[in-house]
Amino acid sequence: MELKNDLLLRAAKGETVERTPVWVMRQAGRILPEYRAVRAKLSGFKELVETPELACEVTLQPVDLLGVDAAIIFSDILVIPEAMGLEYQMIKGKGPIFEETIRSEADLSKIHVSHPDELSYVTDAIRLTKKELNGRVPLIGFAGAPWTIFAYMVEGSGSKTFSEARKVLYQQPELAHKVLGMITDSTIAYLRAQVNAGADLIQLFDSWAGILPQEQYEEFSASYIRKIVEQIQDVPTTVFAKGAYRALPLFANMSCNTIGLDWNMDIENAKKVVGTGKTLQGNLDPCLLYSDTKTIEAETKKMLQKFGDHRHIANLGHGVYPDTNPDHVKCFIETIQSFEK
Repeated sequence: MELKNDLLLRAAKGETVERTPVWVMRQAGRILPEYRAVRAKLSGFKELVETPELACEVTLQPVDLLGVDAAIIFSDILVIPEAMGLEYQMIKGKGPIFEETIRSEADLSKIHVSHPDELSYVTDAIRLTKKELNGRVPLIGFAGAPWTIFAYMVEGSGSKTFSEARKVLYQQPELAHKVLGMITDSTIAYLRAQVNAGADLIQLFDSWAGILPQEQYEEFSASYIRKIVEQIQDVPTTVFAKGAYRALPLFANMSCNTIGLDWNMDIENAKKVVGTGKTLQGNLDPCLLYSDTKTIEAETKKMLQKFGDHRHIANLGHGVYPDTNPDHVKCFIETIQSFEK
């Protein structure tokens, strides 16, 4: 099906665009009253993720209500460890909790390389969403980067330090590589299934990239991200690694199309380090959307001017915060869509 709005895909490939495309990380979610209405009827977050018709409904909401240039399938990065054998629960006020963890060779018996069929609810949601979008905008598929998934599987929950996960890197590096390899193989198969189901672009989220020192990041994260993007060649790929300032040269030499920048990354520096061969995505501070619309408009224009003629997809530097006023998100989006260089 031909896309009526293919700005995102053209920008990712470095092709000419009439204007900068824009979407927002976590756009399908808690900022929208319409999302909260759907969620209120359910047992919890996981029921929404695992019900294709509902995941489709909330994926479409920001396209209809905010006018973004892309949809991103409503799911979670933690579906991969669950498909591999580690079930998680999403606890209100605490985040994800795993009853089982991987901290020794003996624990490897708990997990396996997952098959895409174990995540058919995601691919079903993608197929349904593609049909409902009817070519209006592209659909983004995604997964967590292996290090970030590993961190949750070892820690058993979110953490400020992920010290248990980092301990394994120092004390049992061979075990770490075995688990990371299994996560990587599972993720490649999963992302290929997303592409086959209709995803037009794939994004990898390395949420906990910033807590590793440089050498460890290269060994235990970037090497596995490289393997994944090399295996996903049918559609453009984006790597977003929060806090991985020193990893930009690594990403610049990967086969990904786009590099996401968090809001602490300097745009001018990123342009110099990455060069002209990649698209940059980002990177307005999500907290700026708490400001008034006049400030949002001015700062958004300033961001666009800094990116200038460089290949660019506009976004926030991380996910939109749940208590953000949707009208302020809309102001951000409309400022980009009406911006004239």
